[in-house]
Amino acid sequence: MKKTDPASPLRPLPLLIFSSRWLQLPLYLGLIVAQCVYVFLFLKELLHLVSHATEFGEQQIMLVVLGLIDVVMISNLLVMVIVGGYETFVSRLGLQGHPDQPEWLSHVNAGVLKVKLAMAIIGISSIHLLRTFIEASNIGRDTATVTAEGVMWQTIIHSVFIISAIGIAYVDRMSQPKH
Repeated sequence: MKKTDPASPLRPLPLLIFSSRWLQLPLYLGLIVAQCVYVFLFLKELLHLVSHATEFGEQQIMLVVLGLIDVVMISNLLVMVIVGGYETFVSRLGLQGHPDQPEWLSHVNAGVLKVKLAMAIIGISSIHLLRTFIEASNIGRDTATVTAEGVMWQTIIHSVFIISAIGIAYVDRMSQPKH
């Protein structure tokens, strides 16, 4: 089998295929714009909470705070996708030795990224489910925004997320070389 010199130029087709990874750059830039929208949403909700703090009851404050936590968790998910995806699929960020480099970035690969994303989705789903359970105390009243069937389906979907994450983690662990 003939070895090629790493410094030798790639043939046109392999070069085109390899360079196509840069088509993902606008997607990651778009996610950064989405991140800005989430920052705006967070600030808007925080202002709403502060301006109505004396009027809200404990349950309303808890629901708004859970909404803020939800925005933060989705924002964290965006950061993982943007930074981890770019590093894994497009190009190295060159952050070695930078004091703010996330710890997980030094060993990120597609498998690790999938497991982290699955765990983040479970966290987000947990916040949504907690909000639903808090709002469930109004079931049967005219002010109810959730139904018993809605609670059941959200619980089933959350359980499927958990089972999926366990499956992803198991497959990733099986694909790791034995030490």
